[in-house]
Amino acid sequence: MAQPRGAAASSTVDDVPVSSGSFRHDGQHLAYTTYGEGSRVLVLLHGLLLSQRMHERLARELAARGNRVVTLDLLGHGSSDRPRDMWHYSMALFAEQVLGLLDHLGVDEAVVGGTSLGANVTLEVALRDAARLRGMLIEMPVLDNALLAGALAFTPLMVALSFAEPLMAGLAFAARRVPSALLPYWGDVALDVLRQDPGPSAAVIQGILFGRVAPHRRERRTFTTPALVIGHRRDPIHPFSDADLLAGELRNGRLVQASTILELRLRPERLTNEIAGFLDECWAPRAAATSRRTRRRAAS
Repeated sequence: MAQPRGAAASSTVDDVPVSSGSFRHDGQHLAYTTYGEGSRVLVLLHGLLLSQRMHERLARELAARGNRVVTLDLLGHGSSDRPRDMWHYSMALFAEQVLGLLDHLGVDEAVVGGTSLGANVTLEVALRDAARLRGMLIEMPVLDNALLAGALAFTPLMVALSFAEPLMAGLAFAARRVPSALLPYWGDVALDVLRQDPGPSAAVIQGILFGRVAPHRRERRTFTTPALVIGHRRDPIHPFSDADLLAGELRNGRLVQASTILELRLRPERLTNEIAGFLDECWAPRAAATSRRTRRRAAS
C-alpha cells in the first residue's frame, strides 16, 4: 500500500535515514545509496561520467517528503565496478542494471528517473519493463536534436581518455589529491569526472556513442507511464526541443521548463516542489488517478 502524501512541513533533510549498499549484477559490483524509508520508491540515475552523488541533495529533500529514494552508480561510474571494455556499456545494459536493483531491493514498482544519461536509461527501462514503473522523471533527455552536439562534445574527450591515457591518469591522480572539504559541493561533484581512471571512462563513452542512444520515437509513442519531463534552454547538448518533443510523444507526459541547467542545482525549490507533486500523483491510488485524467480530458 502506498504511503500518504508527502511528509509534514516540519520534516527536515537532516532527519532522513541514509544507508549504503551494493549488489552483483551480471558478475559486476554495483553501488547504491538509500535515503528514507517506505514503499514509495524513487530510483534516481546520474549523468554521463558523474556519480550518484549528483542527486544526493535532491534525494534527501524528496525522502524528507515521504519517499524512499535510491541513487545508483551505473556500471563504469562512481563506486561501481569499471571494466575497460566498451561492450560492457549500453543503454540496454544500464536499464537491466536498474531492473536488477529493483529485484535486489524486492521492489515490484517504482518511479525511475534521471538526468541526461539517466533520463535516457529511464526511457530504456520503460521499453523493457513498463509494468515496473509508476512514473518517469526525465531531466535533459538526449534525443534527435542533441546527437550532433553530443558527438562534438564527447568525441574529443573520448580521444583524450583513450590516446592520452598516461596524461589523463596523471590528471586523475592530481584531482584525487584535492581535498573535498576545500571545494563547494557542486565543484567536488564535477571533479569526480576527473578523479576516475581514464581507461574505463573512455570505454563508457565509446559504448554509448556507438550504440543506440534512446528508444525510437515509434516506441516512445507507445509509452503510457506518467512522465514529468524537465528541459531548459541554452544548452546545445540537452536542447529544450528534445524535452519538448519527448513530452509531446509520451501519452501521459508533462513538460516543465527550467530557467537554466543550474536551477535544480542552485535554486531547487520550484523544481523540487514540481517533482514532489508528481511523485504524489504517481503514488495516488490508480483508480483515483485515472478518474482525474478523465475529468481533465472532459474539461478540455
